[in-house]
Amino acid sequence: MNPQQQLPPNYLDEIAPQAVKRSFAIGRMPLIILIGLVAIIVICILVAVANQIGTSRTQPWERLSARLTTTAKIADSSEGKIKNSQLRSINSNVKITLTNTQRDLVKPLTTIGIKTEKLNPSVVSSESGTKMLERLEDARLNAKYDSTYAREMSFQLSNLLTLLQQLYSSSSNVANKSFLQTTYNNFAPVQKSLSEFSASNE
Repeated sequence: MNPQQQLPPNYLDEIAPQAVKRSFAIGRMPLIILIGLVAIIVICILVAVANQIGTSRTQPWERLSARLTTTAKIADSSEGKIKNSQLRSINSNVKITLTNTQRDLVKPLTTIGIKTEKLNPSVVSSESGTKMLERLEDARLNAKYDSTYAREMSFQLSNLLTLLQQLYSSSSNVANKSFLQTTYNNFAPVQKSLSEFSASNE
């Protein structure tokens, strides 16, 4: 090379090591991963909230179905154990009202997407009525069945009426509200009869 030869003006650029150009995706990889993680977290939160809303909407209806089933079981279990003819008559009204209500409940449950054979196990367990049946059996053994049954069933129906009121207040479906109002009107006089019988036999 001739020392007198003029070097090109970009000589240093030519001999400098060329920087490896990083692709856009590689350069932004940490940001892409972070955005992906945030998106996954947001989706999980939204799914959890949606499930919670769905549960809070369906669980009271599941509770109603389970409570009706348990109340019917208790009413049926009293067959042949009630001695007082007036209480037997009231209990017949309870059973008829329960049968009709369980039949009519199918339509509202269908509109909400609930199947009676697939109720939440925790709801079914909490509405089992096991302790009430035990108290009734103790009363039978102690010859106090009628008064105990009237008191226990009055309390059970009182809880049922409260649940019907809660469902009515939270429901926006006109047909469901009509069902709830009719059901309340059917059970209220029966509950009153049981309560009055219980009070007169204390």
